[in-house]
Amino acid sequence: DLRKVLDRRDKVYEQLAKYLQLRNVTERLQEAKHSELYMQVDLGCNCFVDTVVPDTSRIYVALGYGFFLELTLAEALKFIDRKSSLLTELSNSLTKDSMNIKAHIHMLPEGLRELQGLQNFPEKPHH
Repeated sequence: DLRKVLDRRDKVYEQLAKYLQLRNVTERLQEAKHSELYMQVDLGCNCFVDTVVPDTSRIYVALGYGFFLELTLAEALKFIDRKSSLLTELSNSLTKDSMNIKAHIHMLPEGLRELQGLQNFPEKPHH
């Protein structure tokens, strides 16, 4: 259980890092106020091509489950902030869950020692 919770939390941290990176890029686009953007795009296997983005006033944001939404930069920043907040809450919850599991793991040997200690007492003779 602990491994599953920690793995899930790591995936949430990865998602959060991607949204923070998207926020930085979106903020830079907003500050630059260029209508065009020249960039290189990775097609996969480290194969890059040069491309031109003709209009940087809107971007597509992955919502999940294969859905994308075209948003203005301001709308995208609001979405990113909300999504980041939700992911942070989820990571905090998973951290709390992992701490509870660790506490139970540490309590188990104590309980076993206590039970073994009770079993080692000699039985009182019946008169």
